[in-house]
Amino acid sequence: MAKIHVKRRDLVSINTGEDRGKKGKILEVRPKAGQVIVDGINIQKKHTRPTQTNPQGGIIEKAGPIDASNVTLVCPSCKEPTRIKRKRLAKGGLERQCKKCGKAID
Repeated sequence: MAKIHVKRRDLVSINTGEDRGKKGKILEVRPKAGQVIVDGINIQKKHTRPTQTNPQGGIIEKAGPIDASNVTLVCPSCKEPTRIKRKRLAKGGLERQCKKCGKAID
C-alpha cells in the first residue's frame, strides 16, 4: 500500500490538468490506487436512467479521482501550496510540518 502525503479534509492545490491552479478539499483518499477525490475538481457526468429512487433520471455530475501526485497540500497557516516533512514525536507517532513556515499541519 502506497503512502499518500494528504489526508481527508485537507485543502489542496491542483498541479496539472484542466483544473490546474484550483483549490479544494479532499473528500476521499484511495491509497491502494494512489488517488484522491477533491471537491469540485475533475467533474464527470453520468447519464442515468429513471429508477424508483430517482424517477426523473437525467445527468448526474460528480467529482472523479485524480492521482495523488498531482495535488499539493496547502498549509493552513501560510496559505500557500507546500511540501511536507514528517517529524517523529517524542511520545511516538508522526507530525506533518510545512516546509515553508515549519508549523505543524495536523
